[in-house]
Amino acid sequence: MKESINRRTFLKSSAIAGAMGAIGTGSAAVLTSCESKGPVYTPLNEPGSYYVPELPDLAADGKPLKAGIIGCGGRGSGAAIDFLNAANGVTVTALGDTYADRLEGLANRLKKDKNIDVPADKRFVGLDAYKHVIDSDVDVIITATPPNFRPIIFQYAVEKGKHCFLEKPICVDIKGYNTILAAAKQAAAKGLSVVTGTQRHHQRSYVESYKQIQNGLIGDITGGAVYWNGGMLWYKDRDPNWSDLEWMIRDWVNWTWLSGDHIVEQHVHNLDVWTWFTGFKVKKCTGFGSRQRRVTGNQFDNFSIDFEMENGVHLHSMCRQVQGTDSNVSEFIQGAKGSWWSGSMEIKNLKGDVIWKYDGEAEKATYKQTNPYVLEHVNWINHIRSGKPIEQASETAEANLYAIMGRQSAYTGKSISRDAIKGSGLDLYPQDIDMVAKMAYATQGYGDGREYVLPEFIPVEGQPSPGSKQTR
Repeated sequence: MKESINRRTFLKSSAIAGAMGAIGTGSAAVLTSCESKGPVYTPLNEPGSYYVPELPDLAADGKPLKAGIIGCGGRGSGAAIDFLNAANGVTVTALGDTYADRLEGLANRLKKDKNIDVPADKRFVGLDAYKHVIDSDVDVIITATPPNFRPIIFQYAVEKGKHCFLEKPICVDIKGYNTILAAAKQAAAKGLSVVTGTQRHHQRSYVESYKQIQNGLIGDITGGAVYWNGGMLWYKDRDPNWSDLEWMIRDWVNWTWLSGDHIVEQHVHNLDVWTWFTGFKVKKCTGFGSRQRRVTGNQFDNFSIDFEMENGVHLHSMCRQVQGTDSNVSEFIQGAKGSWWSGSMEIKNLKGDVIWKYDGEAEKATYKQTNPYVLEHVNWINHIRSGKPIEQASETAEANLYAIMGRQSAYTGKSISRDAIKGSGLDLYPQDIDMVAKMAYATQGYGDGREYVLPEFIPVEGQPSPGSKQTR
């Protein structure tokens, strides 16, 4: 007989209660079976051997915390409000951004929505604003600058002993990746708490799905596919009063050296779910992509990447930012005994029968706060106040590495190995920002045959380096 779902029944005494337990922490929703003997599940990892966050509605009261916000655009503003909604006794005392109008926009919002008036002498503008924010009297920093700036901000913040929230992605190249890993190690040694903006780690449906997979409901993981297919993101038309650099920073999501391209900037979420759920490390990848519809910038608008893990398992990664195309933002993981898909938050056996499903309605009935963007700050603050540090940057860096490898494979048309990319020293941060900004602007491709400069080729043993320029 098919296994069924009963939202109002608990399995309290079964030996497999951990594997077939509550669908949603604290809810009354579980899976039951009408078979006299249920299937036997062998955990991939024993409970207690992996991290599961506690996700209450509000962080516990404790030490007052003063935050500095670095990067005051849309995501920085949202993160600031999420932080303030996550706990009592927290405030924002310093702001920093490259440009004054974005900083003042957040300052006005804080005053209007939260009655927080950040003093004028704690509002810092310029490329070095991050140092002034960190050096001010803050306990924690929240950084949501363009991604290429995040490694150096994280490094400086850790040196100064600040707890950090880093919006994703946390790096766009190998130099940034290495900087993140070194700073994360230092943060752990100092007892600092570091949480990243991979909010699915704090989304209860994903957390419960992760637990079920670790408990063995789909068996050994044999493959998967991850997707972020959607429309084009925002872009900025150039104001004639802006310099090349100012336009690029204001339009940062469309420029590879700033965003990492959308496989890094956006699709890293889906790659992160794979690395989190599986714990696998990538061995090599082969991919392709193209630029078809993008209006500004110099990056692609579609990628398709085959990732091979060190254990031989393959992951297919697909992402697209093209208007008018079908959308799919989800993750699928196949196991020897079943599969999980985030689109429905269901686990099915090999016959296609649903054997577990997350109950979102039960979550809503049990909790007041269901926004993972707030819950990631709840968890962060709880770790800070409890004196039990958390360090997520090194874990997120693994997903970033996948994305960087996939991008470089698509850009160059070459298979990229983990060893090759890590040994490449790839650095997209310009030594002379003004000069590189002018060069990138002059050489971007619009499909009219002008030359454009490819990102640095990553050498692969036994393969010649292609030319540095191509035409479109």
